[in-house]
Amino acid sequence: MQKNILIHKYLIISALVFCCCFQSYAQITGALKVSVTFPNQKGASPLDGRLMLFLANNNKQEPRFQIKDEPDTQLMFGADVENWQAGQEFVLEDKNTFGYPIQKMANLPAGEYYVQVLLHKYETFKRADGHTVKLPMDRGEGQNFRIAPGNIYSKVLKISYNPQQSQVIKLVLDQENPPIPEPKDTKYIKHIKIQSERLTKFWGRPMYLGAHVLLPEGFDTHPQARYPLMIYHGHFPSDFGGFSENPPDPKMDTTDYIDRFKIYGYKKRVAQEAYDFYKTWTSSDFPRFLIIEIQHANPFYDDSYAVNSANLGPYGDAIMYELLPYIEQKFRGIGQGWARFTYGGSTGGWEALAVQIFYPDEFNGCFAACPDPIDFRAYTSVNIYQDKNAYYYDSPYKKPLRPGKRNYLGEIACSLQDMNHRELAQGSKSRSGDQFDIWEAVYSPVGKDGYPKPIWNKLTGEIDREVANYWRENYDLRHILARDWAKLGPKLRGKIHIYCGDMDNYYLNNAVYLMEDFLKKTNNPPYEGEVDYGDRAEHCWNGDHTQPNYISRLRYNTMYVKKIMQRIEKTAPQGADLKSWRY
Repeated sequence: MQKNILIHKYLIISALVFCCCFQSYAQITGALKVSVTFPNQKGASPLDGRLMLFLANNNKQEPRFQIKDEPDTQLMFGADVENWQAGQEFVLEDKNTFGYPIQKMANLPAGEYYVQVLLHKYETFKRADGHTVKLPMDRGEGQNFRIAPGNIYSKVLKISYNPQQSQVIKLVLDQENPPIPEPKDTKYIKHIKIQSERLTKFWGRPMYLGAHVLLPEGFDTHPQARYPLMIYHGHFPSDFGGFSENPPDPKMDTTDYIDRFKIYGYKKRVAQEAYDFYKTWTSSDFPRFLIIEIQHANPFYDDSYAVNSANLGPYGDAIMYELLPYIEQKFRGIGQGWARFTYGGSTGGWEALAVQIFYPDEFNGCFAACPDPIDFRAYTSVNIYQDKNAYYYDSPYKKPLRPGKRNYLGEIACSLQDMNHRELAQGSKSRSGDQFDIWEAVYSPVGKDGYPKPIWNKLTGEIDREVANYWRENYDLRHILARDWAKLGPKLRGKIHIYCGDMDNYYLNNAVYLMEDFLKKTNNPPYEGEVDYGDRAEHCWNGDHTQPNYISRLRYNTMYVKKIMQRIEKTAPQGADLKSWRY
């Protein structure tokens, strides 16, 4: 879920200059209100969007980059704005904002803060289902409001806040995020983009799908070869990752520290793995095939989950019947189900399994690592069919919080309520661009207002059983397999492979246990696949018992190759092309 962050220079707001690009102390007083304007520009249209206020007790980064689920998060408050005119004042205050992790601005403790505001711009969509909605269209950044091109934000202001006195802060949205450069083609990596007829019709405006395609060694010198296709599902890829024709610089700095893995010098390790993959990919004994990473960012998230959805539109069919045929024709793919495989982790793990289930004849195997919940009886730490509340365990006398994120020792970083309240501060109506909101957008029916019908009340956690039942019949992968095994089983025999750490940070292993229980009991036919667990392994474990997680997570494109080749040799139809691509 990590995304590269661009750091911008701060502009001066007050007349006094604060060194290191910050303003000097604003000796302001009072119950906090923040007055925000944006400059008049000739021909500028009124703006819709989510206005966000950020406050940090440090200047390590701009405040907009310091909001997270972990205990060291800083503060934010958000409000919807519509038809906002240039030069018009909008006041952020308790009556129109929701905050995280403090809900009300009135409860902000006294102290010194670095303050910043940002407007995440919305676009109006007139969809084919008759609804008009306002959403943030992705602009090439992968639905990251902090760096989304065109979003406007203020310079950072340092304040001293006293809650005993009435105070007003004035900020101006006079900075704008720049465009994201398009990646450039290389000998091995090509980039394609097509307008989708299906998605354009649904959204009422041009909508595009893209992909980064890794070509095999010898592609140009073997023009008669046709290749199997591997789809590496995952979050929004700015370019094809983990592949480099150049080794890391021996003098590359190794002082960087990754708290997630508790190691130094991870950037150099990543660079070395990328170069090692290049050497493996171009070696004489490595199978030749195409690998693609899909770009399907949309108005709700950095990817679509690769399935058809009432709220997102027919992304599954658009990818399957528009994008993949285009790629296979352009880059000489075999173009048949026996020669397509799919894999990925987390979001990509769910997608790999989902497309295998929803398009069972179109793929010959999936390798789903640490998948997002594949059984909604274990929707992270919630059973949406039986539990009354997503945030609290049922109890007659107390309200114990459900955990949201842990480490391999079981230490809790945040609750489900924390994670959802952060999203609510970022955007109402499932518009935060984050994890629980995209699940809701993909899985839910459309509400009367045109936005996804909530699975639970975002503020209180109360679960809507009607929505839960809709989820079960349409997107609960374990339920769908159990319901339809007589039809799906013969098509999926030997194709399902699932891997998960037994201390997954987001409790995703719990749903995998439930899926495994079902798969083990299948007959007529048996599933004949694989489910495996990493001992004390956290999120992103993908089946390698020989390497630490921080290494194996970088090797998706090579670790399943042996099993894929065995599957091809076992199942390819008579007369299939098994030679032109084996040079």
